[in-house]
Amino acid sequence: MRLTDNLMGAALMTVCVLAYVVNDAVMKLLFADMALIQAVFLRGLITIPLLCVIVWRSKAAIRGLSHQNKWLVALRVGAETGATIAFLTALKHMPLANVSAILLAVPLAVTMAAALFLGEPVGWRRWSAIIVGFAGVLIVIRPGLEGFNIYSLSALAAVAFITLREITTRRLTSDVPSLTVALWTTIGITMFSTVIMAGTEWSAVGQLSWLLLLGAAVAILFGSLLSVMAMRVGEISFVAPFRYTAMIWAIALGILIFGEWPDQPTLIGTGIIIATGIYSLHREQQRRRMAEAKQG
Repeated sequence: MRLTDNLMGAALMTVCVLAYVVNDAVMKLLFADMALIQAVFLRGLITIPLLCVIVWRSKAAIRGLSHQNKWLVALRVGAETGATIAFLTALKHMPLANVSAILLAVPLAVTMAAALFLGEPVGWRRWSAIIVGFAGVLIVIRPGLEGFNIYSLSALAAVAFITLREITTRRLTSDVPSLTVALWTTIGITMFSTVIMAGTEWSAVGQLSWLLLLGAAVAILFGSLLSVMAMRVGEISFVAPFRYTAMIWAIALGILIFGEWPDQPTLIGTGIIIATGIYSLHREQQRRRMAEAKQG
């Protein structure tokens, strides 16, 4: 099967959210032994050299960005920093699956932002698929006053920051290497955590913690790079719903690492999320066949 831009974007997004969920699970394990900011700081110290090697090997450009792209990269760094701190704050105090489920509001938010600010056409079928998928998310999290606390609000703030990040990424011109964007983003987050570290108590880091930090660094490296690539391939309204697959990974890792078995509503909601992804793939195949038929 020949991959269209939309299908390639969907594949990149699926692997991207897997990398992010792996990072989330590892960071949650680290929070038992060290402060959030220390974990972010140390992860950055490992990730930056790895990214620098990849940038050097690929000969990606570091300088020469246009004035507009410089501002867009700076805005993206700020949005990513805000999303990181807001999300990890929620993650430290909430179950992995719960926080991941709240973040599944991102596809709807990104699609709305793409339609409003980028003028991207969104048909009623895609709107319907996204809304149905979001309904599946609501079944999973079962929103209400009970259990909806300040950390839930922190997760919602992360949704807003991620939406800004994705729209900003879309506005970057094609001559800006994805590696460059990922590197500057990682440097920005690490610099921010360095400043905050001044008022944070330092915890000793054992061998296991260093291994976990290395795993988180590799996962966030892939997640950061793929998130840039995914938003630059295909239509946002098609690619964004594949963030819903994060719930599948979150449930699986929740069982394997934390022993958190999903209840019936979680399974029902996840089934709906998977169904919307399959439908979106089906619609893309139909559109490709129709386009090829017209060209033929």
